[in-house]
Amino acid sequence: MQTYDVKKARRDLYAPRPGRFDLVDVPEMGFLAVDGHGDPNTSAAYREAVEALYVTSYAVRAVVREALGRVHTVAPLEGLWSAADWTVFRTREKAAWDWTMMIGQPDWVTAATVDEALARDRARQLPALGLVRLERFTEGRSAQVLHVGPYDDEGPVLQRLHEEFLPAHGLVPVGRHHEVYLSDARRTAPARLRTVLRQPVAPAP
Repeated sequence: MQTYDVKKARRDLYAPRPGRFDLVDVPEMGFLAVDGHGDPNTSAAYREAVEALYVTSYAVRAVVREALGRVHTVAPLEGLWSAADWTVFRTREKAAWDWTMMIGQPDWVTAATVDEALARDRARQLPALGLVRLERFTEGRSAQVLHVGPYDDEGPVLQRLHEEFLPAHGLVPVGRHHEVYLSDARRTAPARLRTVLRQPVAPAP
């Protein structure tokens, strides 16, 4: 039985070269998602959201294997980030951040699949379980780079993206800043963390 792994199937989106900005076209994809606000380092809501996403993703994988005979690797955690002023990401003013945390799902995962998975999870009484939803999300044309290092060192990279790369290519940011966490921060030294930084773009007016 072959295991589907989105990181291998879409290396263009999940395995960019470190330090180099690239333009990619991101198709519509399915995600489990939970919305929230505030500093991810201190917010209980953030921790609860991530816990609920992982628990549900593993339950979805079990449901799919039993119902369809298909096996997939649980995808990495991702986050959509926004604020009234994007410079708060450069300055790391985390209390001002709005976030949507997500875990990608294969195309064959349906709303009925997720409902069954959530029904299995309810006995665990996770605080954020009722906030988990399945949604389709399309980014389209985007600029991305692989950042290697601590999350708090992303500021200069984002500044280069917004003040150098995008203007040089006649582009402006649209939509929300997107991060894909390829490393497990609980088990990886900060200097070795690998994070895809992605920004949807459009031609400058």
